[in-house]
Amino acid sequence: MNKKTVLNFDGLYGDDYGRYSAEYIFLELISTRSQIFNWTIKPHIHLHLFQIFVLTKGSVLFQEALKEQQINAPCILLIPPTKLHGLVYTPDVEGQILTLSESIIEEIFKTSQSIWKTFEDIRILKDFEDDFSFENILRQLKNIEDELFGDHPERGLMLRVILTQFFICLHRLTRHVEAQRSDSLMMNYFRKFQSSIKNSDYDKSIPAFADEMNITPVHLNRICKAIAGKSAIELVHQNLVNEAQKYLLHTSYSVSEIAYLLKFEYPNYFAKLFRKHTGFSPMEFRRQDRK
Repeated sequence: MNKKTVLNFDGLYGDDYGRYSAEYIFLELISTRSQIFNWTIKPHIHLHLFQIFVLTKGSVLFQEALKEQQINAPCILLIPPTKLHGLVYTPDVEGQILTLSESIIEEIFKTSQSIWKTFEDIRILKDFEDDFSFENILRQLKNIEDELFGDHPERGLMLRVILTQFFICLHRLTRHVEAQRSDSLMMNYFRKFQSSIKNSDYDKSIPAFADEMNITPVHLNRICKAIAGKSAIELVHQNLVNEAQKYLLHTSYSVSEIAYLLKFEYPNYFAKLFRKHTGFSPMEFRRQDRK
């Protein structure tokens, strides 16, 4: 998109006369503004405003700079300043939008780099569990609403306290979701590696396995250690030993022939590896089974 065509608002979407304030905090229903624009919020940016969209019902087609995706409630969208975003809601949408100036977040978390890292990019949160529940987010948001629209002494100070709790809760939820995705990705790599080991019909190096999955050998080893407690080469060797056991138990091939079938250049190296993993030589293993 040409920069000259990007919609840019100092205040809320559609407010051409809105002006930025360092103390800006605004909370409204999603339907309040979106229905005015026929449920379509065109791609735009806010230079100094941070927004949290909390959807409790319906869905939204969320548009970023280079992609778009359909998201169903319950979900939370975190939109930092300067991030291009557009939204097309279903008419049954329910939820709230919390908008506040980036200076408020800077003041609260000026010494916390981990918090800033969490909120420097667009986040879409839609995986909730008991310890990181959507209901907890709603309770936090209700506390903000009560204080924001109330008339209590030290209102500004209390809002800072509640906002601190709210953003720490979002930070923890974000980190939890990222950890889950990382675990899932790691398991996918591990399964691909296991499949590649079993389907490989030639002597393949660990760098070759890693290159096949577009990761580094170091990354592959870390994955294997984390999931199986063994290095990548140990898992390759374990698979070879398992295959060797099948040949020893169910065929009459000699040890040298089995070594050849398993792509070992030297039968004595095969025998040494087999003993390391089983505690027996290949012939001892065969005799043990036939007693």
